[in-house]
Amino acid sequence: MMTIMESKPTKRAAVSRKEATHERIVEVASRAIRRSGYDGTGVADIMKEAGLTHGGFYAHFESRDALLAEAGDRAGAESVALAARVAAAAPPGQALQAMMQAYLSPQHIDAIENGCPVSALGSEMPRQAPEVRRTATIHIKEMIDLFARQMPDWGQPQAHERAMALVCALIGTTMMARAVDDPKLSAALCAATLNQLTPKAA
Repeated sequence: MMTIMESKPTKRAAVSRKEATHERIVEVASRAIRRSGYDGTGVADIMKEAGLTHGGFYAHFESRDALLAEAGDRAGAESVALAARVAAAAPPGQALQAMMQAYLSPQHIDAIENGCPVSALGSEMPRQAPEVRRTATIHIKEMIDLFARQMPDWGQPQAHERAMALVCALIGTTMMARAVDDPKLSAALCAATLNQLTPKAA
């Protein structure tokens, strides 16, 4: 693609580099917090993984909490977007089941650093800074709303309530499935939850 030169190309390039660097830091941090937890993720480790020096951190973020909030926001947005794609790709009337199966799939259970940040970080969230919890809350609400919109009685109060219970069940099961050191038990926990949540044929 042809690039049109601006009157101040050096400044434009510098801004682009800074934005690209910022994006790289947030992307690395969004994986790191899910992999190692909020408390297990240090600024120095993130910057090193991003291929940057520790000293450059404050050119991009006011504080570690600001980075954690932005990283959590990225992770939450990715999780909701993935669930939405699963729902959109499912055959008519099967979106809810497809979303549940994807959430409790072996791939999601194994991919903690790329999966839902709530199931990876839920136990740590109450002790985080307000801005970190705020971004988590926004995406939890989005996920609940996404599940509610797949309910047969979407628009009724009970649909939203059932979606809240469903999301809680999926997150709790994922945390348990990841916690145990027995692969068969891990798979059985996911299968049991899916069995209980799947509507039974009349």
